[in-house]
Amino acid sequence: MAQAVPKYDSWITPGQVDELGGSLADPPSYAHLRSDSYDRFLKLPIEPNPLYRGYGYFSNVDLTGIDPQRLGPAVDVPPVPPGTLRVVHDASGSRISVPTELASAGVRVMPLSDVWSGGDAAVSSFIRGSGEPVDRLSALAACVLNRGYRVEIPDRLSGAVHLQDLTILSEPKQAISVRRSIRTGVGTQLLATEEVFSTSEPAAEQRLYASSTDLDLGADSKTVFLSVHAPDLRTVSVYRRSATTGSNGRLAWIWNGLGGFRTKIRNSTHLTGNGSSVDDFQTFYGARDQSYDSSMDLTHVGTDTHANSVTRGVFTDQARGMSRGLVRIEAEARKTLSVISEHAMLLSRGARSDTIPILEILCRDVKATHSTSVAPVDPERVFYLESRGIPADEAIRMIGEGFLSYVHLRTPVAGLRELLYPNLATRWEGRPLLWGTNGTYPVLPPLEVSGTESSPEWRFDAKLR
Repeated sequence: MAQAVPKYDSWITPGQVDELGGSLADPPSYAHLRSDSYDRFLKLPIEPNPLYRGYGYFSNVDLTGIDPQRLGPAVDVPPVPPGTLRVVHDASGSRISVPTELASAGVRVMPLSDVWSGGDAAVSSFIRGSGEPVDRLSALAACVLNRGYRVEIPDRLSGAVHLQDLTILSEPKQAISVRRSIRTGVGTQLLATEEVFSTSEPAAEQRLYASSTDLDLGADSKTVFLSVHAPDLRTVSVYRRSATTGSNGRLAWIWNGLGGFRTKIRNSTHLTGNGSSVDDFQTFYGARDQSYDSSMDLTHVGTDTHANSVTRGVFTDQARGMSRGLVRIEAEARKTLSVISEHAMLLSRGARSDTIPILEILCRDVKATHSTSVAPVDPERVFYLESRGIPADEAIRMIGEGFLSYVHLRTPVAGLRELLYPNLATRWEGRPLLWGTNGTYPVLPPLEVSGTESSPEWRFDAKLR
């Protein structure tokens, strides 16, 4: 992959940033943050840590001329599943549909315009947890923020809240930057999906998709946040996801990478509540010249907290992947159980992946382990399948799909492997995964969390217990 040195100041101008803030009626607090983020965008490196700058694989990114105010017609979407809170982001703006039963139960949804006009307290609560941008792309995401909403779920709401967040890229040089702030009350259940697609694959120009998600989870709550990243192969994406858990709360992050040109993911979870539990599951399929750069931070603060991070990637052609996980166990975080597992499979000589697990342990009364590997497909397994009449290409595909399914089968979402397989098969066959082609939409169907009538608790991976 040839190195390129784009002129970052040509990507977007100060005038565009000011004009965007004016059109959105930025409150003073965010107007200052937007301006400061632009200054940081010009000065910060793409990778702030010098130890990882040789692994980022962010060459050939050139977002010259992106327009965060580009408008276009609304994109067709399938009907809203019954009882689902849906948010759609496209060239026409954001469309929010709140079921009557959720609104009557006290679920509150505020679009960005309402947050901005809600006073200092509303704005402060919305942007809390984002912190100062530490790299060029996260600073760019903050300075071009143009979509967003806040969800508040009351305490002890009966039944699970289903949230579907769809982003569809349809215009050239498009820049969509979304911020979500979600607060769940005590004893609530949330199943949220974030799905990103494109209507076409541009020949040359690049697009920007930025996603920022903050979860503030109440005690005894159960939350699943599932992301399906499948835009066109010219989209540059930056994800920032953070969460703080309440006592005895459970959280599952699930991220599936299928599309995009350059993708950066930053997950940060603080297990502050005693007895809280987090699972962080990530899968990647990379082909052609795609690259993924994933970082996962788990900080154990409370006692008796449990975390499990499992990452698997399959890369072919000239694709690149990097996965780095950090577990930090604070001095008072007794009885912690934490595991990082990072593994990658390479299907061609040109593919490459780096896995870097890190444990930072400040407390003795803990159990923390890690495992990592990067290897080509096992030739003995290929030979075994060939000996039973399966062609080599098909054998390699079966092995690769099974390698990723290891993660899907451990998530708390029922039947996730089967639900994601059509999209994975499309990418594996080298076809673009486009929105609205021939009237079809690759959106996920209504999801459920695993459980049984005798054990209605949401199923989370519990091998450490």
